[in-house]
Amino acid sequence: MVPKLEFESDDQKFAENVTRSLLSHKAPVLERLQLKVSDKCEAIDVELERWAGIAIARNVREFVLKFCLSYGPSVTLPSSLFCSDTLETLKLNNLIYVIVPFSVSMRSLRTLHLTFVKYKDEESFRNLLSGCPNLEDLLVHLVYSNNVKNVIIVSPSLKRLSIFDYTIGLENGGYVINAPCLIYLEIKRFKGYEFCVIENAPMLAEAKFINVSDRLNVEILGSLKSAKRLFLELSPLKIEYPSGSVFYQLVSLEMCTRKDEWWNLLALMLDSSPKLQVLKLIDQYSSGYKSVGMVGRKWNKPKDVPECLLSHLETFEWKRYTWESEQEQEVATYILRNARCLKKTTFYTSPKISEKFNKLKERRKMLNELNGVVRASNSCHLVFQ
Repeated sequence: MVPKLEFESDDQKFAENVTRSLLSHKAPVLERLQLKVSDKCEAIDVELERWAGIAIARNVREFVLKFCLSYGPSVTLPSSLFCSDTLETLKLNNLIYVIVPFSVSMRSLRTLHLTFVKYKDEESFRNLLSGCPNLEDLLVHLVYSNNVKNVIIVSPSLKRLSIFDYTIGLENGGYVINAPCLIYLEIKRFKGYEFCVIENAPMLAEAKFINVSDRLNVEILGSLKSAKRLFLELSPLKIEYPSGSVFYQLVSLEMCTRKDEWWNLLALMLDSSPKLQVLKLIDQYSSGYKSVGMVGRKWNKPKDVPECLLSHLETFEWKRYTWESEQEQEVATYILRNARCLKKTTFYTSPKISEKFNKLKERRKMLNELNGVVRASNSCHLVFQ
């Protein structure tokens, strides 16, 4: 049986137990080694280098190193990991210091997760990635003081990229992504950097942009033309929409409804997505939440009925539909009245009615009004949950 070794530093014999287990391991392949450190052991840097060396000698396939400490000096990542022919998965989490002043060789590495890791410099980050010619899954969580001003991700094999950005105030810094085989892209927060350029991602099929700052620009949206599925939490007040862009491949769109004037971004996306089949609107907050920026603003509905409503949209869902906003009512009514191919429309409403709403009476009124809308599709099945 191929062993999987997992250790937690929950007692004083942590280092002794890890060393003894690794030395007693005789199988030709070590499937997985996970080290979860919740307190700083003495000479942990030395011990880690030793354990990593043994694991590499035992042909380890997956190495997971996690520090469960909120503060303290960083621990240097063992350099022996950088020359492995068998390592397929490397996951690093918290208080780990990466120094890579030279080219590395991790030819078998497919998955690399870097969560709250600190780098010596930009060169260390670039050298680490360049030494993984077959990398397919990359996750990067960046925090302040990470020493990487320009995050350059160049990978000919990368298929999945997730970026969670918690940095602040990096002037003239940003991301450059060059991944010709990239299929999935997720960017969350993106608060500290000033730009994000996707240079080469012609195969991108699915993308998520969550809580992204106003630095999202023409280049990013323009690079999503090949996407089949999009998840957007953006405000049209904060972005420049690329005029003339058409998402010919887009069949599924999910949008959050808490950003300022989200409904106008929806109108733009409907106009630009002629083959859209699935539309999902999501209120991520509890029923009753309303952005101050939404009050008094109007929905600029499309001048002409979008092609997707006339010939392709089949599924429409709205989660946590609150029925209290005029814009919500206008959007819901517009789609029901114009989507000729709708097969199913589902409104998910909260079963808990707060005191600020008019109890069940108002809820029934809302349901009756929606049910009474003359629908363009005779076969549309309207569901309330």
